[in-house]
Amino acid sequence: MREGSIVEIDEGALANAAALLGTSGWSDTINAALREIGRIRRRVEAFELLGEIGARGDFDDFLDKRSYRR
Repeated sequence: MREGSIVEIDEGALANAAALLGTSGWSDTINAALREIGRIRRRVEAFELLGEIGARGDFDDFLDKRSYRR
C-alpha cells in the first residue's frame, strides 16, 4: 500500500464499526474491520461446506444414536 494515499471514508460507517468492534481511531477500526470480514467470510464458506456435506447425507449415521454410541 502506498503511504500518503487519500481514501474517502464514510464517517458514520467508521463510527458504527468502531462501536461494534470496540476500537478507537480510524486505523485500528479499519484494520479490525478487514480482519473481521475475512473471519466472517471463512465462517460462511465453512457453513456452506457443511450444508453440502449434509445434503449428501454424510451425517445421516448420526440420526440413529446406536450407530455412533457403543
